[in-house]
Order: sequence, then C-alpha cells, then structure tokens
Amino acid sequence: MDTSVEKTRMKFKQDSLSGVVEETSVDWRGRICKSKHGGMAAAVFVLGLQAFEMMGIAAVGNNLITYVFNDMHFPLSKSANIVTNFVGTVFLLSLLGGFLSDSYLGSFWTMLIFGFVELSGFILLSIQAHLPQLRPPSCDMVSDGVDCIEAKGYKAMIFFLALYLVALGSGCLKPNIISHGADQFKKEDPKQSKKLSTYFNVAYFAFCMGELIALTVLVWVQTHSGMDVGFGVSAAAMAVGLICLISGSFSYRNKPPKGSIFTPFAQVFVAAITKRKQICPSNSQMLHGCHYNVSSHVPATSTDVSNLLHTEKFRFLDKACIRVQDESEASESTWRLCTVAQVEQVKILMSVIPIFSCTIIFNTILAQLQTFSVQQGSAMNSQITKSFKIPPASLQSIPYIMLIFVVPLYETVFVPFARRITGKDSGISPLQRVGVGLFIATFSMVSAAVIERKRRNSALDHQETLSIFWIAPQFLIFGLSEMFTAVGLIEFFYKQSLEGMQSFLTAMTYCSYSFGFYLSSLLVSLVNKITSSSSNGGWLSDNDLNKDKLDLFYWLLAVLSLVNFFNYLFWSKWYSYNPSLSPTALHDHSLGQDIESRNFNSSKHFGPENTIS
Repeated sequence: MDTSVEKTRMKFKQDSLSGVVEETSVDWRGRICKSKHGGMAAAVFVLGLQAFEMMGIAAVGNNLITYVFNDMHFPLSKSANIVTNFVGTVFLLSLLGGFLSDSYLGSFWTMLIFGFVELSGFILLSIQAHLPQLRPPSCDMVSDGVDCIEAKGYKAMIFFLALYLVALGSGCLKPNIISHGADQFKKEDPKQSKKLSTYFNVAYFAFCMGELIALTVLVWVQTHSGMDVGFGVSAAAMAVGLICLISGSFSYRNKPPKGSIFTPFAQVFVAAITKRKQICPSNSQMLHGCHYNVSSHVPATSTDVSNLLHTEKFRFLDKACIRVQDESEASESTWRLCTVAQVEQVKILMSVIPIFSCTIIFNTILAQLQTFSVQQGSAMNSQITKSFKIPPASLQSIPYIMLIFVVPLYETVFVPFARRITGKDSGISPLQRVGVGLFIATFSMVSAAVIERKRRNSALDHQETLSIFWIAPQFLIFGLSEMFTAVGLIEFFYKQSLEGMQSFLTAMTYCSYSFGFYLSSLLVSLVNKITSSSSNGGWLSDNDLNKDKLDLFYWLLAVLSLVNFFNYLFWSKWYSYNPSLSPTALHDHSLGQDIESRNFNSSKHFGPENTIS
C-alpha cells in the first residue's frame, strides 16, 4: 500500500480520537486535498456523466416496452410488468450503490466500476437486438399474437442478464453522481454554500437535457433505425459519460469510505434495548462521549460524526450512552455502550424518514404521467401536419423543454431575489422548496382530471377528437413541481448527511421513485377492486378510456396529493436538525435565540425557519 495513503488514514484516525476537526477529502493518490482540487471545475466532469448516463438509460427505459412486446414477444401485461420491475429495481439498487460507496469503495470507484457494468448491459442489449438468432422469429404481435413465439431459454436469459446489468449499473451510479459532485464543494465553508446550491440546480439541468435528448432524438433513432442502433447509441452515450468521469480524476476531492454504516446503527439500538430500564440523567453531559453541548458555543466546522451535539429528540436512544456504575468504560463493549455522537447519527437518519415518505405520493403522480397520460394521448388527435404525428410517449419531453429554460431563470433570477428577502444562500431552504413542489403537483392531477372529462365527453357526445396538446398542461405543471421537489429533496438529504453517509442518504431520494411506482400499481388494483362492484363498472377496468372513469382516478390522486402536502407541513415543522450541522444555528444561539423554539414555532414558511441554507 502507498505509504502516503497509509499516513493519511492514520492521521484521520488520530484526529477522530483527539476531537480535531479537519477536512477529510483526499486526491486520487490518497493524499490530503489542496486548494486546486474540487470546485465547479471538477464538478463539471461529474455533470457530464450525469447528462450522458441519463441520456442512455432514459432512451432504454422509455421505449423498452416496445422492444419487449414486438421483438421478444412477451404478452402485453407481462411486458408492462417487466418494464415496471426494471424501473423499480433501478431505484431500489441506489441503496446498494450508496452503501458500497460510503462503506467500502468511495463514490469515484463505485461510479467507475458500475458505470462499466451499465455499459456492458447496453452493449449486450444492442448485440441481441442486432442478431436474429438471439431473438424469437419475427412476428406481428398485434395481428398474429397467438402464433408468435415468446422468448425463452438462452434468449430470455441473455435479455434479462443485459437488462439487469443496466439496472445494477444505473442504480448504483445515481446517488454517487449527485454526492460526488457535491463533495467537490466544502459544505461547511460559507463561501462555497452558494456554489453548492448552484451545483444542485445545474445537476438537475443536466438531468433535464439528458432526458430531453433521450425522449426526442434517441427515441426517434430507435423508431426509424431499429432498436439495435438505439441501444448502441445508449452504449455510446454511456461511454462518453465514463470518459467525462475519468477525465476529471486528477481534480476531484474524494471522501474516503468510513467502513460499514449499518454496524454503528445496530449497536445503538442493541445498547438502547439492553439498557431500556435505565433512567436517563437529567444532565446530558453525563452521557458517554458527550464532549460538547449547544451551550458550549463551539461553532461546528465540519460534518464529521465526532462533532455531533446532543439533542432532546428520541430520548429513548440516549440510554445507549448510559454507563453502568459497576463497570468501567473499557469493560463495556461497543454493543452495550455507545457515544452521544453515534446516537445522534441514528437520530438524524430517523428524523429524515418522514420527510422522505412524504414524496412517495408525488412519485405516484409521476407514474400516472408515464402510463395513463400516455394512453390519454393515444386517444387524442396527434396529427401536426399531413405527414407528421406526435408519438404519445414524446409528451414526456414537454416538461423538460420547459425546464431547460426555467432552471437557469430560477438560478439567475429567483434565487438572488429570494436571497435578499430570506438571507439564505439558496433563496429558500430545501424543505421549503420541497413543500412548494408538493403543493404544485396537486394541480397537475386537477388539470389531468378536467381535461380527461372534457376529452371523454367530446368523444361520446360530439364524436370529436381533441388535440393532443390539451394534455400538455398536466405535464408542464408536474415538470415545474419536480424542479422544486426533486432538487430540494436531494439538497436537503445531502446537507443533512454526515461524512460516511452522503451517498446512502442521497440514495433514499431515488427509493422514493421506486415506492411511488409500486404504490401506483397497488392503487390501480385497489381502485379497480372497489369500483368494479358498482353497476357502472370499474374506473379503470376496461381497455377503452371512453368507457373508463380515468378522470375520477385523477381526482382521487389530486385529493391524496393535497392531503400529503398538509402531512408534509406537519413533518417539516416537526423536523429539527442537529445544531452542529449549522454554524449559523450555533451563532444565533450564542446571541440568545432559542434554537428549539425556532424549530417548532415557525409559521412563516413551509418548513422550520432555521432549515439549513
């Protein structure tokens, strides 16, 4: 092992034991970073990977059902399940990517390894789509579906292997792209706080560009040049993204992995349960490892675990820090005696779970825009000219066309204006931003319900077919809400995370997508089961939208979204972060302001007034 790397690790260990707070980022050789490392110049390379990877995966995901149905000859219902399971798996695997990054590999090596895994999946899909001997015999599933041979044996095995190589690679990449780019900025440095907030907006802009190109150019290539060429273009985009990542190797600030993040969590719960009959001391400084307290007025300068201050929330976990009088500190194992900092780390994770859960309904709405809204478009007039029709699936590109203009305006116009009013570097806090997005999302379903009723009435009563552009507003409204919610949530999770938890907490935002899609399937089944008992038939039980009651389903989602928004207001007011994560909070406390009252009594904004800027 390189002696410089070993010396760096030994220094981190000594600093942790002594309570010294220092920057723990290293360069590509494992040495302490210098001023030339990091910053937006380094983050640009990560943003390149963000755009090209999104371009490749979105092109596959958005048109995958066409390939599964027409080329692999799976039945339509089975094809839909294959696509749903693929999307859900991608987002669930983000937890694995976050865990491996924080615990063992680091974000750069995790991205590099799984980037090549994803690339190999794209290449294998392209090869199978190109070679007829790796697919079932050609057949028209619409007219001759009964006689078509479904892919089985080694042909199905190759397909699923390729598909889930893509899922594994993309899932493990996603949280690390965001966290590694954000790691290029010192979030504890007030001078770089503005740049960090800008980075999250620029990262979302890169995401939008990748999605837009995938939904327009790459889908067109797949339609007119074949799926083999389309998958090949996705592979090429992924290769370019990896080149971008590798090109920035020498300028990155890398956070070394801290070891398993789950073992310390398990130790806290085991110790707290073991000592559940113990009585917590009235003075928190009597708890094991409580070196600091809010009243000490020691400003926090790092997100290192050793700096966490004691808080009053989840007091039952504090029992893990009670030292048994008859035993010495050395005689109690780490599974019976934990430090305050270790307990506070668990408290942070438990505190963000309600915020995370409030975004599941939001992503359930997203699932409708990718399924039922596309069906709406299929039942409408998509003719633009005599020779050109808009593919219904391309409607999903509408919000991204808008966002490539709105995101820069948000960063250059809204943020400076709001900053003068609120004094926050990001204009409004991440929790406030999420709240705005959740509120706006409700109107996307309201618009969808109104237009669907108008479309069905026109078709049944007047035999008229509405233009497909009537459903554009629901996509535009949701696109605007996603700009607030998605970016705000990622920024919130990253800023609340500690060293060794950044990628894992960022991965939780992607799990919300997965849970949202699964909840969508559950809601559809539940609604059909309940409404099918009526004499008028189920809301979604027919394959004909003119006979279904899709507008009522949209109204149901609108009501659920509004209820979810008020639920979010409650949890955002309840949420309080550890004071050591914000130097500003400690400074305010030293001026005599009560931090806890600010956390719980704020009524001016969506979230607590002292949310991290």
